[in-house]
Formats: sequence, structure tokens, C-alpha cells
Amino acid sequence: MKRGRKTNEANSSSSEDTTEKASKRHKVVEKKTTLVQSPDWANLLQDIILQVFQYLPLLDRAHASQVCRSWNQVFHMPDLWRCFEFELNQPATSNLRTTHPELIKQIIKRHSNHLQYVSFKVVDSSKESAEAACDILSQLVNCSLKTLGLISTARPSFMDLPKSHFISALTVVFVNSKSLSSLKIDDTPVDDPSLKVLVANNSDTLKLLKMSSCPHVSPAGILCVADQCHGLRELALNYHLLSDELLLALSSEKHVRLEHLRIDVVSENPGQTQFHTIQKSSWDAFIKHSPKVNLVMYFFLYEEEFDPFFRYEIPVTHLYFGRSVSKDVLGRVGLTCPRLVELVVCANGLRPLDEELICIAERCKYLSAVGLGECEVSCSAFVEFVKMCGGRLSQLSIMEEVLIPDQKYSLEQIHWEVSKHLGRVWFPDMMPTW
Repeated sequence: MKRGRKTNEANSSSSEDTTEKASKRHKVVEKKTTLVQSPDWANLLQDIILQVFQYLPLLDRAHASQVCRSWNQVFHMPDLWRCFEFELNQPATSNLRTTHPELIKQIIKRHSNHLQYVSFKVVDSSKESAEAACDILSQLVNCSLKTLGLISTARPSFMDLPKSHFISALTVVFVNSKSLSSLKIDDTPVDDPSLKVLVANNSDTLKLLKMSSCPHVSPAGILCVADQCHGLRELALNYHLLSDELLLALSSEKHVRLEHLRIDVVSENPGQTQFHTIQKSSWDAFIKHSPKVNLVMYFFLYEEEFDPFFRYEIPVTHLYFGRSVSKDVLGRVGLTCPRLVELVVCANGLRPLDEELICIAERCKYLSAVGLGECEVSCSAFVEFVKMCGGRLSQLSIMEEVLIPDQKYSLEQIHWEVSKHLGRVWFPDMMPTW
């Protein structure tokens, strides 16, 4: 009996041990299960929906937000509102797309402090649309924008506004955005005092400033920007704002190396615009400080207005002539622009540019893109030009109608000769027949 009792006790003890081990094992399994289930599936689902929403157009995103409460919450997450483009026009007079007024109200109310990368695109020429853009700007008092672009696809728009109204709205952004790095304000009534406000609040962060066709800015105003915004890397402005003092400010030891400088040389009334001359020493200092800078120049001048230009070497890399240009000017280009990478000429006079093209090929050793539009050239000179430049010409265009056949090459032969020297198939452009 005793032995049986001991056996039963032993069995009971063994059973308890087994139960205890099973219990521990169950707890371990529960713990592992808990570890496996630790991710918050609701949050994970939100992250997936957020990624999907980022690829959807705004209207589709808005429709999707009405599916359920969870999707609506995702629709209002800050990540979706850091970048936004306001498109503005007058629906009563235009069929172009516009940002719905109710959506604008919602953005101002719930997301103005989330906005960081913002552009305003006025897609008609109405004063009302430009005013609407300014009204939105003036309400961004809680914003901290990093980029701002004011784009008018149909001029003049912003220039039609009272200057004080525009400046007041723009100043709101300048004062409240302490980390503005990119600003595009072409064709606007921005002025010197507003630029001083910009500099006072964003001098440490501004890297890009694009402000062509801003008639209320003086050379002193843009010089203020260059003097204090030492991180400025890209700048676009009209030639009347360019000065020796500006180039020297951009070349100071405190200033970073400029990467891109665009200059628009524009004349609306022939004979009434006086263009000043920049000293060669200023260009030399500029290119010494920023040896890899892209200097882009757009010329919209009449023939008699080119006299101050291309009289000595300048470091231009990309050169565009938007109006007809004479043989004399193009000849000077070959002599004074050794850093030239791209040359585009819309047209010239009635005299072929044979010698001028050969000169450019000889002296512009980095030239890789050429567009000659309606410039007359003999077939022999054109082939020689391509032969001298060789395969580095990644882009080459000219109208077939302006190539002049000669004793050496016909229009049929020039295609094969040019293709041979380029190392790829090439055809001249043809005038549309309709």
C-alpha cells in the first residue's frame, strides 16, 4: 500500500511538473505570439494608404478620402500637404483648371502650418486671379515655407496689382518663413524694401533667387541680397540689375561658389534702351571664384543695340539669341566666348554665316549643342563646322531651307556627310507644310 501511495504521489508530482512545464511553455508561446503581433496594424495600414495617396492626383485623393473615417484621417496627414500648387483663374471666363475655393479655405484652416513647398500658378491674365493669390499669401501667417514660386502663365497678372497690396502679401511670407531656400518671383512688383525684409529673415538659407522682369528692383536692391545671402547658388535677373559691384559681391571669400547665373538682356523699344558695359576685371574675378558656373544669357535685342556686348572675353556658357543677329555679332561671339557650351540663334540676315561658324568651331572647344534655326549657311561650311566639332555635338539643328547647296555638297549629300562626322543619323529640320 505504501509503495502504491508513493507511486501515486510520484505520478501526481510528475503530473504537476508536466502541467507547470506546459503552463510555462504556453506562456512562452503567448509571449512569442505577443512579439509577432506587436506591430500596430492600424498604423501600418495608414502608412500604406498614405503612400498610395501620395501618387494620386488631388481630385482623386479627395474622392478617396470620403470612403471611410480612416481614409479621411490619412487625407489630412501633414505629409500630404507639405507640397502644394495653387492654380488660379476665373471660372466664369475660362475653362482651365482651378483650385476649388472650398479646398483653399480648408488648406488655410487646417494645413497652412504644414505647407513647405508652394507655388501659385495664375493660368489666365486676370487681375482677379492675381489678387486671389495675394489673398492666400497674406493668410499664411503660420507657415514656414522652404520654396515659393509665383508663376504667371499669361502675363502680366501680378504686375496689374497695386504694388502695396502685392508687397504686403509677400512680406507676410518673408517674415514668417525663416528657412526660405528657393524664391521665384518673375514679372512681379517686388521692390528693394521687400528684398531687405527677405534678407533680414532668410539670409542664411536662401540658395535660389529668380526675379527677371521686376522693374521696381534696383541694382542696389539685388546687391543687398548678394552682400548678405552668402549661400546663394543660383540667380536669375535682367541685365539692368547686373553691375560690377554685384559680380564682385558674388566673388567675395564669404560667398559660396555660384552654380548658375542667368541674365536676360531685353529691349522692348529699339534705340530707347541704354545698355551699360561690365568691366572685364569683374568677369575675371567672378569666374576665378566660381570656375564651374553656368552663365546663361538670353538676348532679345535689335541689331543696333549689340554694340556694348562681345567686345572682350566673357565667361558665358549658354547663349541664346531670340531675334535676328548680324554676322558681325556672331563673329565676335567666336572671338570672345571660349567657354561656350550651347549656342542657339533664331535667324540672321541674308548673308551666309560661313566664316563665323568656322571661327566658333575653332575657338569654342566645349561647344556641344547648336541650334541655327533660319540662319543661312553654305553646305560646305556647315559640313566643315560639324567635322571640326566632331562627336561632341550632342544636339545640332538647322532648317533645311536655309542650307545653301554648292559645288561640293548638295542637300541630298549633306545628310550623309554630317551623320558620318557626328557618329549618328542626322537630318536637317524641315518647315511644316500646313
